[in-house]
Amino acid sequence: MAEPRKRIGQILKDMELVTEGQIQEALEIQKSKGGAIGRILVEQGQVTEEEILFALGAQWDMEIVNLDEISISPETIEKVPPSIANIYKIVPVETQNGTLVVAMSDPLNVGLLDELKFMLDCSVKGAVSNEGAIDRALKRYYGDQVESIETVIQQLEQTEELAEGGAIDIAKIEMMGSLPPVVKLLNLILYQAIRDRASDIHFEPFENEFKIRYRIDGALYEMAPPPPHIALALISRIKVVSRLDIAETRLPQDGRIPLTIAGKPVDLRVSTLPTMHGESVVMRVLDRSVVSLNLEQLGLSDDELKMFRDLIHKPNGIILVTGPTGCGKTTTLYSALQDINTPELKIITTEDPVEYDIDGIMQVEINEEIGVTFATCLRAIVRQDPDVILVGEIRDLETAEMAIDASLTGHLVFSTLHTNDAPTTVTRLVELDVQPFLISATLEAVVGQRLVRRICSNCKTEFEPTDAMLYELGLRREDVSKNKFFYGRGCMNCNHTGYRGRTAIFEVLLLSEHIRQMIIDGASTGDLRDEACKEGMMTLRARGLRLIFEGVTTIEEIVRETLQAT
Repeated sequence: MAEPRKRIGQILKDMELVTEGQIQEALEIQKSKGGAIGRILVEQGQVTEEEILFALGAQWDMEIVNLDEISISPETIEKVPPSIANIYKIVPVETQNGTLVVAMSDPLNVGLLDELKFMLDCSVKGAVSNEGAIDRALKRYYGDQVESIETVIQQLEQTEELAEGGAIDIAKIEMMGSLPPVVKLLNLILYQAIRDRASDIHFEPFENEFKIRYRIDGALYEMAPPPPHIALALISRIKVVSRLDIAETRLPQDGRIPLTIAGKPVDLRVSTLPTMHGESVVMRVLDRSVVSLNLEQLGLSDDELKMFRDLIHKPNGIILVTGPTGCGKTTTLYSALQDINTPELKIITTEDPVEYDIDGIMQVEINEEIGVTFATCLRAIVRQDPDVILVGEIRDLETAEMAIDASLTGHLVFSTLHTNDAPTTVTRLVELDVQPFLISATLEAVVGQRLVRRICSNCKTEFEPTDAMLYELGLRREDVSKNKFFYGRGCMNCNHTGYRGRTAIFEVLLLSEHIRQMIIDGASTGDLRDEACKEGMMTLRARGLRLIFEGVTTIEEIVRETLQAT
């Protein structure tokens, strides 16, 4: 039996570079903030980059390469296409007896060498280098070269194994999905999606075409369409890497792909759907490096931030976040949990599915096929002695009643609901047959939320809105004579869309004693909204107007996102 590898901290200790106390201190930092022990020790000034490299080489029995001090031949560089070098963050160094040596910063990625061997069709051996040196070498040897998706599609069209015709069986589908040009195409599609900050990738087969579209900042953009006969091979590849049954094409399936693209940890949530012309696949991109689970970066005003912090530190009650699918409700709730996540609190979540893994929080995934529903999970969670509970969504009366019972027994409960605005939430709960007096007794606040696109700062331009535009906002020209309006002309920085990034707008409905009594008395949504506004609630439309006047977003965005919330 092979001896287990020594931990990096132990190797550094054996080299007398660090003490046990320094390792323990680094481990504590790792628990709270994450990251590699070696990187933490470098940041703490305990060791140098070179010493960490030496230790990694010893740990994994790999050669150590200083990319800043060596010269790599053009013939060696040509052995690895720019797309693969950038996607996998590797640099080819030399060829030793027919084996290509590649420098990598993460020797823990044990599957990388096998995948490179398959992709490059040659024997591959790893060498250790640091991340900064690899980035510099990629820039020095590859510059801005990027193998285009169109180039790979041309290679696919010339691949005989993908030629149309002939009987298709499972063995052939597997073979097609593992062809190097197919693997390369999928990697490039994923690389471009991460680079452009896409939230979803759509693979859509039609009768005479195969479309691939990205959703960026809430809008869909189509990329160069591959030939239709490639659809089966590409979707087969997706199903293989997400561990789905490639033989099953009649039923929807769900899977997941954890991977590292260009040095970033990314989770892909995969969903397949049988259609008339083949399987449609949608991949939800969960890029942890893009999403910052920080309350202060959500877009709340200073007053709203203080109010929200007061709410999430309450000992019990229910706090609901509402809005349509994809409006950022989950991010808001995760940010709230991250804010209160301390060793003194036991936090348990039940989600469908778990999107982000947060240290120190117990997370349960829903599986309705075997009876693990929100309601059954919630019943079990209450017996686990939690302080705070997150229920992914209140879908039915049973889940709502369980959340209310949990709140009444001293727990703080977070959840989401699909409604147009905050005041409508009360009506929605009544429609689920929740008793008004229970809503009044347990609900602490409702946060209505939308995401709007930000004007690209690179091509932001002032303009004079038409009367029709102002009318859509419910404004007259004399109301806005002192205000400026902006839009994005479109540039390379924003892919000629005029927008780059998104921000959230909120309306926070706090349940005062008066509003609680109105709920018990059966007040209408309109009356609740009017009273909330009198007590200081800023509606989604009013919040959106403020962002327009601040030059953050456009009239079109606010009209589109707050049409139902005036």
